[in-house]
Amino acid sequence: MSTPVFLAVIAAALLHAAWNALVKQGADKHLGMTAVVLGHVPIALVVLPFVPFPAPESWPWLLAGLLLHTGYQLFLMMSYRIGDLTQVYPIARGTAPLLVAGISVAFLGVHLAPLELLGVLTIGAGIMSMSLVRQRDGLRNRHAALLALATGGFIAAYSLVDGTGARLAGTALGYFGWASIGNAAVFASLMALTRPGLLTQVFRRGKRAMILGGGASFVAYSMVIWAFTQAPIALVTALRETSIVFALLIGVFLLGERLDLAKVASTMVTLLGGALLRLAR
Repeated sequence: MSTPVFLAVIAAALLHAAWNALVKQGADKHLGMTAVVLGHVPIALVVLPFVPFPAPESWPWLLAGLLLHTGYQLFLMMSYRIGDLTQVYPIARGTAPLLVAGISVAFLGVHLAPLELLGVLTIGAGIMSMSLVRQRDGLRNRHAALLALATGGFIAAYSLVDGTGARLAGTALGYFGWASIGNAAVFASLMALTRPGLLTQVFRRGKRAMILGGGASFVAYSMVIWAFTQAPIALVTALRETSIVFALLIGVFLLGERLDLAKVASTMVTLLGGALLRLAR
């Protein structure tokens, strides 16, 4: 993985942690998530006139990707409703790079060097070990754990689909811009049907999450989509999940959450995996 790609994915991980922390702070997770998703649209509308239109070969992948993103968002919210945040998030984010690497090597003919495989496995292990830090309901809640695993499956699926689609599209930003608009339309429609009045509340109480969270989320995944076109999807997915380290730091230094030895150990394992990816090739 080249230095520009590595730094872009690390920056994306930081932005991803930042907008997640913003949503976490909000009392209404549905409102926060909807605000972030809708916040993509203004940026996409500004960007799209200046980038190429995605090639027709990528359209099926674009459609599949926006539906998978919607599924991820819905399952993530369901997981958070019944499980503990510090249990659900690591399981979901730790599962994804392992699934992507396994599928890429076993079925897509992708070759990963031993050091790269070790880096992916180390990151996955470090992230998932964070789910064992707190012995609370989320750890013993099998339903929440299953939903978190399903969420990880959606993350893995949209990563593979978006990576392939962006390469076929010939324009990473054009691909993601149109996918963002489609995802926002589908997600907003679902929220309008299941939570009447929520969209109105977003524009009244969710402007901060829409502007800051939506902006950070759009920029973050735009960089990830570009990285997908420059490096193996499995490596980009694994490195992106180091966002949980930034989330931990934000939680400790900005949100006043407690830091203990177990969290430090999990963080060090995750960072070791990132270092291995940087050293590979």
